[in-house]
Amino acid sequence: MPGFISTVPHILLEEIGAPYQLVFVNLSGGAHKRPDYLRLNPNGLIPVLVQDDLVIYESAAICLHLIDTHPTCNLAPVVGSSERALFYQRLMWFACTLQPALSMYLHPNKSTNEPAMFPELRVRAEEKVNTLFELLDATLEGSGGPWLTGNTYSAADAYAFTLCRWSRGMARPGASWPHIGPYLHRILARPAVQRALQQEHLAEPWI
Repeated sequence: MPGFISTVPHILLEEIGAPYQLVFVNLSGGAHKRPDYLRLNPNGLIPVLVQDDLVIYESAAICLHLIDTHPTCNLAPVVGSSERALFYQRLMWFACTLQPALSMYLHPNKSTNEPAMFPELRVRAEEKVNTLFELLDATLEGSGGPWLTGNTYSAADAYAFTLCRWSRGMARPGASWPHIGPYLHRILARPAVQRALQQEHLAEPWI
């Protein structure tokens, strides 16, 4: 599905340069709930990576697998280093903390069947996202380089970019923050990111 969290591994595949086939899943048509898809991911969520006999889901897991199987692409710090530990922390923070808050803002219907509650849930979610963006902005300020891990671009940056895009409709989107904004523009300038966005036919503004 264009623009969903599946954009993260899509960007990584473009960064890696490995051959792959992109298959769009029609969520509005219920393709993710059909038996053939549920055999790949019984949770009925995207994305799924199929590599020979291996089927793997969960975006962060797919990212880590791509990093491990393409070590020369340098999409994560050296294994065993303190930088690698912080990379894991940031990747999981995106997947387990920022992503759920943004998902609540975009899809309050996943938490309640009462439409009257949607506005309140979105307000609470936006407040939470603002708090998290404040943390992310401070992290970037102290990163010591243009990327989250300092001077080396990593999969965590692709994850940050994809999630920050989801805030475009908020009163204070990610691109409006003093350090997040320029950071997103640096990521957007990467050829691999441009290719992924174009292949997903995403309309501007991209951030």
